[in-house]
Amino acid sequence: MYQAVIVGRPNVGKSTLFNTLIGERKAIVERTPGVTRDFLFEYAELEDGYGIRLIDTGGIEWGSEDFFSQKIFEIVDKLVEDADLVLFVVSAKEGLTSGDEVIADYLRKKGKKVLLVVNKVDGKEEEAKALEFFQLGFEDVVFISAKSLKNIGLLKEKLLELAKDRLEKIPEKSFIKIAVFGRPNVGKSTLVNRLVGFERMIVSEIPGTTRDCVDILITTPEGKNFLLIDTPGIRRRARIDERVEKFSVDKALDILKKVDVVLFMITAEEGLTHQDKTLLSQIAKNYRPCLLLVNKWDLFDGRREAGNVFLELLKHELKFMDYVPILTISAKTGRRVGEIFPLVEELYEEFSRRIATSKLNALLEEIKAQYSFTIAGKRLKVYYATQVEVAPPTFVVFVNVNPETIPKHVQKFFERRFREVLGFKRVPIKLIFRERG
Repeated sequence: MYQAVIVGRPNVGKSTLFNTLIGERKAIVERTPGVTRDFLFEYAELEDGYGIRLIDTGGIEWGSEDFFSQKIFEIVDKLVEDADLVLFVVSAKEGLTSGDEVIADYLRKKGKKVLLVVNKVDGKEEEAKALEFFQLGFEDVVFISAKSLKNIGLLKEKLLELAKDRLEKIPEKSFIKIAVFGRPNVGKSTLVNRLVGFERMIVSEIPGTTRDCVDILITTPEGKNFLLIDTPGIRRRARIDERVEKFSVDKALDILKKVDVVLFMITAEEGLTHQDKTLLSQIAKNYRPCLLLVNKWDLFDGRREAGNVFLELLKHELKFMDYVPILTISAKTGRRVGEIFPLVEELYEEFSRRIATSKLNALLEEIKAQYSFTIAGKRLKVYYATQVEVAPPTFVVFVNVNPETIPKHVQKFFERRFREVLGFKRVPIKLIFRERG
């Protein structure tokens, strides 16, 4: 696998270049310096179905005592160490800066193959400034504009030349897609790092560290593939006063419609908050399977009774999503983290299950024999049912009344019976009542 890492100062256009090369808007692009704090991995296609692995990184600010700047450099340093090629991005709009010179010195000391990418070459003024970068002494230099796509074809040709016979077939997207959700500071990034096996996400005690939704493809020793998406910690909208963070939150909520399973994290310190319930209701509205992870469970070590009381209260609070399984973990120590992927597989299997029509109608016959419902003076007749979709499992039940007149408790009764008898005990199902003409 040929791996290229994009590095450079903040706001030189690294994420724009990353998005351009992979052909989609994956990284958040914003004029504010320092927006990219996370590290995105994706394939850049250079030949039909073949390409290289590309990594977008946060901006490097040498000498800064800012927590994120230090953490970004630590991770960038590891990624550069492992890379085959460094795409060193600079900005022709600003010209050569002392920050560029420091990064150039660092890369020379690392002894890595460097392709200097002079970005933002949009006019004659920038073209003149771009010539300054030859002073850095790198052999391979390409002048581009990632935003207007100027010379992107030339850049891809250069990448193809450098990667030579090491192109990799871009893998098919055959995996279970998992989103990690929760409020800020509940341990999402620590969990992702534990599952991935190295410090991929920046972990800190500062709410809002993860601004982007980051995709990580994980292959287990058994050959199972999972696409893990770490989402930003979601705060109440009244507390979200930064434009980039609003974009991140909207993107995270949009992801709910596309994932297979949600890992929802809370902590043993705080339990289930009102905001957690609001987020969980969004997951329920989108009919996504959910595994509730109670992090920092080691707080109850030696206090089994207190732990049992906590779980009973939690189940009571979760009445509106009583099918959701609960797993107590410690992301920091790794306790029970190994149980997550097997549970996710089980949830996904339920979520994707198809039921034979004969089994469905046998269940309806059993319900009709044991129960009777009267709606607005009219006895409810249930004719038959069919499954019209999986993921989520969706059933249409044909009846003799207007579906809008069926009370909620009757709908809930049918939903509960379908879940119990048909094997959907831990995932949401969608029940649609339809009047037979």
